[in-house]
Amino acid sequence: MELVKKNIHMDRIKGQAATQITLEDDVNISDMKPDAARLVYDKGSVALEEIKVTEDHVSVRGKLQFMILYLTEGEDPIPACMEGSLPFEEQLYMEGAKSGDIVNAKWVLEDLTVGLINSRKLSVQALLSLKLCAEVVYDEETAVELYHEEPVEYRKKPLRIAQMTVKKRDIFRIKEELELPQNFPNVFQILWQGIEPVGVEFKPLEGRIAIQGELQVFFLYEAEGEEQAVRPYTANLPFSGSVECGGCGEGMVEDISYLLTHREVEVKPDFDGEQRVFAIELVMDMDISLYEEERLEILSGVYGVVKEVEAVSRPARFKGIVSRQMGKSKAADRIKLSSADVPMLQLLHHEAQVQVEREEIVENGLHIQGVVQVQCLYLSGDDKIPYASVKGTLPFSQVLEVSGIHKDCFCRVQAETEQLTVSMLDSTELDVKAIVVCKAILFEQKSEEIVTDILVSELDMNKLGELPSIVIYIAKEGDSLWDVGKRYYIPISQIKETNDMTTEEIHPGEKLLIVRGTGS
Repeated sequence: MELVKKNIHMDRIKGQAATQITLEDDVNISDMKPDAARLVYDKGSVALEEIKVTEDHVSVRGKLQFMILYLTEGEDPIPACMEGSLPFEEQLYMEGAKSGDIVNAKWVLEDLTVGLINSRKLSVQALLSLKLCAEVVYDEETAVELYHEEPVEYRKKPLRIAQMTVKKRDIFRIKEELELPQNFPNVFQILWQGIEPVGVEFKPLEGRIAIQGELQVFFLYEAEGEEQAVRPYTANLPFSGSVECGGCGEGMVEDISYLLTHREVEVKPDFDGEQRVFAIELVMDMDISLYEEERLEILSGVYGVVKEVEAVSRPARFKGIVSRQMGKSKAADRIKLSSADVPMLQLLHHEAQVQVEREEIVENGLHIQGVVQVQCLYLSGDDKIPYASVKGTLPFSQVLEVSGIHKDCFCRVQAETEQLTVSMLDSTELDVKAIVVCKAILFEQKSEEIVTDILVSELDMNKLGELPSIVIYIAKEGDSLWDVGKRYYIPISQIKETNDMTTEEIHPGEKLLIVRGTGS
């Protein structure tokens, strides 16, 4: 007898760790920048520079990057921008981690607070959440068939698995150019920029992964000319492209996340030599996992008819995809200015960041809760404080319906705003509405006994002699034809033929005629 085995390539979570990092420092404004009189707008992101795995520990090194828009001193204050960073290094305990493990990191900037110490110095405080997940890629050789010459009975068990086809990191560069409309003046210098990809979709194709989405672009710039007026400009810019990916194919299930690791904007001349073109370059750092769902039948048991046949087995872990779901929910609230804020005259720009705070498996679904952090830049009617901003938080909650979900499932959730609408109710209050899109892929890790070897020996004639050649067997609770045939060393087909059965289903109390003939 010979086992036919199939190699299954999978990944599984080996360990997880999480921590919160508090960063605080005073930062000097560059000598090249003008003095600051009032802070207007801020934005932060995290760049992870190194993840190093040692025995039971993971070290993470990176930096908090921030941009700050402020108003200059003087009778006619204008906006100016400064950038900076705060480095950090953290070591987390992760039981079982070892050198060579693949560790993915996700960060959430929970809070960024910037204060003005004096005209040349700022205080920066941040609270950063960091989650690490160690994954291991492994193979399982699983018996799926049995070649045999002598009579033998064997059975199979259906199994649905997610076989890993691609596990890698890659980058995707977005290079787009955006030309100002004719009614906008030429650019002298960019004072502030906000560029965020939204609605990003990945689609596996033959040998490559197609990528498409949209860039939400905002520039606050100083125009050319004697007046040097400050102008805002907002646009949506679609992008598309692909990355090469060996082993990728249509119909595969993708689990792809990304982080923006580089943003660069350059003002270029148009065809007439005027500074009217924004050349945008972004770099996406992609974590790519591709799976191929497969249904197979694994060998789960064997018994002999003319010889003693025993299956040697061991437990093995398999990964399966339970479901992929997407849901939308509404988040709405009003944001009111404080008494210290200058009244609003005109909204210039708004943006939102979604933070998922809780993922809970409930009956027939996945409950996702979080907040939408909103920041709005506006023009005031006060000549001394022409620009200001206001922040607000919108809670959201939604349940993704998932058939077959259970407490041992684990998931990856991505959330973003599909729509963000901000309107002025009056000079001191905003009405904010958002549509939050949550995408989730749910996996399960299950343990199954797999057959690794077959042991064949001669029948124990004493044991065989104790069995009657003919008997009426009364089925018990939990019995199957497999159990009966194995007990009496006869094929299942023979039991069915003798008892004129069309299926293998039997019920407690049912009587079966068992005849051990010459073939057994």
